[in-house]
Amino acid sequence: MGKSRFHWLFFPCLRLTSSFRRCPLSNRSLIIASACVVYLLVVVSQVGYSQQQHRDRRIEREKYRHTRGLYNLDITDSVDLQTGASFVVPTRSNVVYITLKSKRLKPAHIRGTIRPKLRRKVRRNKDEAYSAFTQNKLGTLERDAGQTKRASASNTSRGETRDVYYKSLEMIRTSLTDAQAGSRVSSIRIYSQKAPPWLSPHDVKDMRFLADAKVLRIKEVSRGDSPPLLVFEGETSVSTTNLKHTQRSSVCGGQCGVISSPVDQTEVFAFHLDRVLGLNRTLPAVSRRFSFLYDGQPCPVLLWDASLYPEGRAAGRSAVTLTWGEYQSSLKQRCWRKNINPKPDSGCSTVHHDEWSKLALFDFLLQIHNRLDPSCCGFRPRQEDVCVKHNAERGDQNQNRIQLANIIHGGHDPRHLVFTHNKGFFDRNEDNLDFRLLEGIKELPEQAVLVLRNKRLREKLLQSLFLDQTYWESQGGRQGIDKLIDVIERRAKVLLTYINAHGVKIITMNV
Repeated sequence: MGKSRFHWLFFPCLRLTSSFRRCPLSNRSLIIASACVVYLLVVVSQVGYSQQQHRDRRIEREKYRHTRGLYNLDITDSVDLQTGASFVVPTRSNVVYITLKSKRLKPAHIRGTIRPKLRRKVRRNKDEAYSAFTQNKLGTLERDAGQTKRASASNTSRGETRDVYYKSLEMIRTSLTDAQAGSRVSSIRIYSQKAPPWLSPHDVKDMRFLADAKVLRIKEVSRGDSPPLLVFEGETSVSTTNLKHTQRSSVCGGQCGVISSPVDQTEVFAFHLDRVLGLNRTLPAVSRRFSFLYDGQPCPVLLWDASLYPEGRAAGRSAVTLTWGEYQSSLKQRCWRKNINPKPDSGCSTVHHDEWSKLALFDFLLQIHNRLDPSCCGFRPRQEDVCVKHNAERGDQNQNRIQLANIIHGGHDPRHLVFTHNKGFFDRNEDNLDFRLLEGIKELPEQAVLVLRNKRLREKLLQSLFLDQTYWESQGGRQGIDKLIDVIERRAKVLLTYINAHGVKIITMNV
């Protein structure tokens, strides 16, 4: 059975073979030539198809390489000579896409290409050169410290006191080593040719300085009963001509930053929220790590403004002295509105009326009570809050006599406020918000309210906070930042409801 099946399967092949042998020689040659031509055509078509695929893949690779943007690591700002618009050269070589899905069970998936590794240069006597540089730098610091000690001794003999002194040289050596060993890649990451429009070129430069500048020296500024300020002076690439416009003092001879405690990280969030809302009343702030402070934990660093800290005591002449009653009276009189000088006996302060509206909106979103409500009268405070202890010590007093705190105006511009000490609270529920911050406010800035109404607050805050890599990572990445923005969005809804219920006017405030 199997043998007959075998013959049945191969019988056609045998018949073709026998027929092919019986054909004349010319016919057999023609058949063989035709088969060769068909085979050649098939081979040529396959080779052409494979070459076309290879060419397409090469074109895609070239297109991807050009679109990903291999930019230099040098951080420079440029200006378009034709349009006058400023743009920022990107500081990173990889691309990150941020989506706006708010609720996630898992952390957001961030796509990106891997940054190319930097080639290590051949080290030729580098250790000797750095040793000489460090010795020269420390020699300069020792001479500065000696001059400061001699000046302090002479002032003490004359009955004066200095509120500034240098930290030990051991800390300065540590800071120099930390700055030299640190990464040269900026922690301020900008991937496009333009920074977000709500950040000015000066904001970007200040952020880069605070995040990446080498620490040259550390100083401590005493403030009487308040905790001292920890100020560092950094090495900057600003030219000497531009430094002429920077106000110098005995505390800082160039460009400096104020180092705060890690628990004050809301200063960084407050800076970005202020810029997104278009208020522009806070000092630039970034998050940075110092190996010689707070066990390397990220801490906020704010730009030093010498005009806010006059010689002798911090924020002395720049502080506005007001009680709650005087503040409410100035709101009713609309002081300095339409550039009208108030009467001498009106009790108005030097601050423009619109500034209080901006301060109230900003403080309500972050629930900052230490300015307009230092006694915690507008909400239920916790037992560990400072205001509870102060109220227990002072006892009951007239609410109108409560002294407002941390009301600071610009050193050369008494009409405008500067928002400092921006310690916000994200753990306060909507049923315990401090509405006392909005008492007496009849107008709010149009630009800020439009951002809240258009529901673009989350999108802008994500784009802005993403620039500060250290802060972004310290808050748990996208998932942690989303939780903070959720709190601000819920408070924004409450504020919009309050505006509609109380008939608060939305006006343009350009001052």
